[in-house]
Formats: sequence, C-alpha cells, structure tokens
Amino acid sequence: MPWEAKDVMQLRIEFVLRAAKEEMPFSRLCEEFGISRRTGYRWRSRYEEAGSVLALREHSRRPHRSPRKTADALEERVVELRQRRSWGARKLQALLAQEGCEVPVVTINRILKRRGLVPRPQREGKATRRFQRQRCNELAQMDFKGEYRVKEGWCYPLTLLDDCSRYLLGLWALPRESTECVQETLRSHFRQEGMPESLLLDHGIPWWSSSSGHGLTRLSVWFIKQDIGLIWAGIRHPQTLGKAERFHRTLDERTRHEGIPETLAGWEQWLPELRWEYNHVRPHEALEMKTPAQVYRRENLRPYQEDPPEWDYGGAPTRTVNSAGCVTWSSQRHFVCEALAGERVRIDELDGLLIVTFRNTTIREVNLRTGESLAVLTQPPKL
Repeated sequence: MPWEAKDVMQLRIEFVLRAAKEEMPFSRLCEEFGISRRTGYRWRSRYEEAGSVLALREHSRRPHRSPRKTADALEERVVELRQRRSWGARKLQALLAQEGCEVPVVTINRILKRRGLVPRPQREGKATRRFQRQRCNELAQMDFKGEYRVKEGWCYPLTLLDDCSRYLLGLWALPRESTECVQETLRSHFRQEGMPESLLLDHGIPWWSSSSGHGLTRLSVWFIKQDIGLIWAGIRHPQTLGKAERFHRTLDERTRHEGIPETLAGWEQWLPELRWEYNHVRPHEALEMKTPAQVYRRENLRPYQEDPPEWDYGGAPTRTVNSAGCVTWSSQRHFVCEALAGERVRIDELDGLLIVTFRNTTIREVNLRTGESLAVLTQPPKL
C-alpha cells in the first residue's frame, strides 16, 4: 500500500490501527505501507504521546524560535512610518536612521510585504506554467456562478468543466442552490454522459457544510458513494477553481454584451447556446487557439451507479448511523455526522478511543472516557 499524497493523514491513521492489532511484524507492516521503520515508529509514537489520531496531522515546519526576528516595536514603527508617509524602504531606512535605528532595506521590505503594505506588481506577459490534469475527465471543476434575479425568483447558473480540456461538461440554470436541484441535475447528466473520476469544489453549499467539522453533506456523501474523489479548494482562494472562474468571466462578458435573461426559461434557453459556442466556436488561448471540443476526449468516464454496492469493510465491526447522525457502541450513543444517516460506518476501538470511518475516510474520533467527539480532518489531496 504505497503512501499517496492525495490523503496522507488517512494512511497514517490506517497504519496506526493496523500496528495496534499486531497482526504482522512491524517491519513487514512498514514495508506494506512503503515507509521506513523510523517513520512508522514516529507516527506510532506521535499517536501514543497525544492519545489521539488528530496528532497524526501534518505538523507545521515553522521554527519554534526566531532569534533574528525583528522586534515587534520596530516592526510597528516601520508600519507607522509607511502609513504616514507612504514612502519606500530606502526612504524609511533614512528616517529610522535619524531615530537611531539601523535597519537594512531588505528587512524593511520584508516587513512591508508581510503586512500587505506593498502593492503587488502587475504580472507582465503570460503565465509560463498552467496546472491541469493530463487526461480528460480525471478532474472536473464545479461551481455556481452567483445569482441572478428573474421574474420567477432567482437563477443560479451551475458550471461543470473538464480540467484538462476546459470543455464545458454541463451548464445549467437552477432555481435554487439546493441538494435536490443539484443532485437531480447531475444524476441525469451522469446517466447520459458518465462521471469524471474526481471533482474540485469550493467550500460552498450544498456540497460543503461549515457546521459538521469535516464538511460532509448529503450531496458530498452521494458523490463519495459514486466513488467520485472530492478535492476541496482553499478557503477564500477562488484561484484554485481558476478554469471555472475564467469561464464565469466569459459568462459575465456575454451578459453585458447581450443582456441578462429576464426569466428562468430564458436562462434555460440561453445557457445551452453559450455552452455550444464556448465548446465549439470560441478559440482558447490556453489550448493554443483550439476550441475545447477539439481537445476533449470521452475517456476516463465511469458509468453512473443506480444502486452503489455496499462498501466492504473487511470484516471490521460496523454500525448504521441513525437519523440523528449517531451510532451506538457498548450501549452508549455517540454523534458521528447527520449527513451519514442510514449509512454503515466502520468502528475501531483503540486505547479508549472510537475511530469512525466511512468507506475509506476517517470521520470521527470519540473519547470513551470523556465522551468528547472530534471531527477528523484528513489532508486534502494536492492538485
């Protein structure tokens, strides 16, 4: 079982659980996970010292001490002079020297950049490297394009775009940003066209919940049961969904040029026309002036599963999550996740802890001594 960058913490948890069972020699277990014994001992020691699998998160590499760090008072003085004079580092250095403070220009520049007081220079020319999947349908970006007032209420354009070819897989006018609307729309699309291997999403409704700790919603659970990998963009980092955002800019330009449809029916007619033009007519600079349709290939698509098979937990103890999002263990009820109501989860008991896993993702750690239930946030896959 090689260690994959897509979910390092999940593999660490699995390693600790397997090590605790002592079903095979430690060296063989490390070999199976593709790590050294030193690394294996480090993960086990980190868990044992903290008494929690949360200790297996990636630790910050920031040094505990910075003996050469600029004094806070001096940094605040640099900021004060910058805000008062709006001068550059060399002029500020001269002012500070008059006050008896000898500060290198490079240090002043670092302070100004760290505090956001230096305007970011405009990029000249084109980006030299674009990040994208190498094959079509390995990854699709999905996002809503805001909201538009219509006579019936509101219209929420939903975009589904292939990361490799920029091909618009889908563009729909939805009356609501609800689980039911999105799920029914995607179910119809997946039945007809097939499903991508993974989805790149932001932290927005209805696929993310800010109240559940790990973000699971009924819609994201539906994606997981369809074996669609979920990748979450950084919070307040719309550039992660850059290809979808770039298309949304094109949509905005078209609405300014042609006007905004006044009805939901108008949007339902107009968006397919825009999708056809974007895919088959409009040249794309990132594709060397080809259209997305010239690059897109119907590969890596998987059929939609009307009734996904039960997950094989390999004989491990399981429980079904009740309607309140809880499971019962040793006559005690413990909260897991409301979005998993009706789903089977695996339960591992380890040193007074319950480790709750849904399919291949650890969801909760429950402390049987204190009753505390903590969401386990596994590391998101890297693009």
